Formats: sequence, C-alpha cells, structure tokens
Amino acid sequence: MPRTVYVKGGQLNKVEKIGDIDQDTVHTSTASCHHGAALPDPVAVDLRAFYTDNDLFLRLSWKDATRDEAIREWSFDGQKWHSSNAAEDGFGILWDTVGLNDFSCSYACHIDDFGVQGSNFHARNKMKLVSGDSRRFDLWNWKARRTGHFGFADDRMIDANGIHPDASGDIFTPNSHSAARADDTAFVPGDRPLYDAEGLPIDQQFHVAGSRAPGYLTSRPRSGRADVAAFQDYADGRWTVILRRKLQTDDVDDVIFTSDNGRGVAFGLSLMDNTLFEHYASTTAERLVLLPKKR
Repeated sequence: MPRTVYVKGGQLNKVEKIGDIDQDTVHTSTASCHHGAALPDPVAVDLRAFYTDNDLFLRLSWKDATRDEAIREWSFDGQKWHSSNAAEDGFGILWDTVGLNDFSCSYACHIDDFGVQGSNFHARNKMKLVSGDSRRFDLWNWKARRTGHFGFADDRMIDANGIHPDASGDIFTPNSHSAARADDTAFVPGDRPLYDAEGLPIDQQFHVAGSRAPGYLTSRPRSGRADVAAFQDYADGRWTVILRRKLQTDDVDDVIFTSDNGRGVAFGLSLMDNTLFEHYASTTAERLVLLPKKR
C-alpha cells in the first residue's frame, strides 16, 4: 500500500526566488534575530513497492517545480564555451543491513572538518559512520542526469570511512579539457568541453551559437554497481522514479529483501533539489515490509 514519507530540512530550487520573499524577511533572516530564517516546508514523497519471485520494484513520486538535470552544462555563445553552476535533482535511500531497532539517515550523517577560530566557524556534513564503527549500510543513489539518463541508480555502501561504490572506479567524468589535463581549472572561464551533446569531439565539429554539451560524462556501471535499474519521468511538476533490483544479489554488502521477515527492512530517504549538499532527509523510522503472497 502507498506510504507517504516526509523529508525535511533541505533547500528548494524555485522558479521565482525573489518574488517568494515574504514581508517579514528582515525579521526572519537577519543574523541578529533570535530565531533565524524560516525553515522550508517538508516535501511529501509518495512511496510504493511491489515484488515478484525475483525482483523488488520501488516507486517514488514527489512534487518539484523545476526539472533539474543540467549539472554543469556547457553552452556556446558563438565564440566561447561557458559552464553553468547548475546541479541536478536526486535522492538517496540508505538501507539497514544490520537489523537496528531505530534506524534513520542520522546513522550516517556526521559533521566533518569542524573548526572554530576567533569569530570564524567552519564545518561540513559528510556521509559516514562514526569512527571505529565496523558496520556497513547499503546506499542507492539516483541522480537525474548522471545516472537517471542512463537507466540506473548508483549502488554504493557507507562505512566509517565514507561512501564507496560496490564496484571500484570512477564512472562520472567531468566533460572538461582542464579536467582531462588533471589541473584545477575545470569549468572556469577559458575551459571547454571535450564532447558535445551528440558525443562527438568538440575540436572536430562546427557548432552554432546556442549549442550545448553535458557537464559530465557517464560510463556504464559494472558488476555490483549496476544492480539497481531506474526508470524516470518528469511531468506536471512531479518526478516519478521506479527502481528495480533483485531481491537478493551476489554482493555481501547489499540488503536482502524477503517476505519471510515480518519486520521488513528499515531505511532512510534523502532528497536533493538542484543541489549536491542541502538535502532533505526523513526523520521518522521507516520500514519496507514485503507481505507474503496470497495462496
């Protein structure tokens, strides 16, 4: 049956950002104000699941005013290539492979690189377990452009050292001459893409003003990293993504789905809206329980 999972605390990418400022902006967002900026409303994700003898199908659907897939997309003005600052929509599902009583995304979200010097403060969130924790959790990561356009969600795992793919190797490559030279000037003025939107080398093609090229190139995942297939659609201001994975894979770090377990599998859900960092996250205890088939 459908389950609505509410994710909170992220940042929405709105069509009209300036026009949405309320009349009390100075009071709610000024640093000296005691309660700070108003928190964004939670996002409701419609979650449904069904399974066959071999596969689990998971359907996620949520409202999103903007379809964001053009991460670092290049555009040509007739003389030079320019890279955008755009990111992409996405989500992550973290599965409990251990069997904890109260599991959520908080198990793998920790402040890293924390420091205070005088009036300066810096810190960043990093997805990893606490130091010394020997457990591993299964992570499915869908990205609207880098994985969704190619029909998969990235199958990864999290441990105390961070996030790791189920099969080694980097499958997301910056489409950048500078990145190919291994210097630090990728996507800055003066850089240009390696390949255009048709996958043809930039230097060997004629391009008219307005031509575009992807910001990243994706290689097909292999072995355990390719376990989760994804089918996506954006219509009427809403994303719908269907994931498919075998109930049990050959990877020891992958979660196992079975109707024999009445408790099901706990999970946490995070949602990204044109961002790589300011994600929404579920805070309630969520479980996927496969009901036994009717005889």
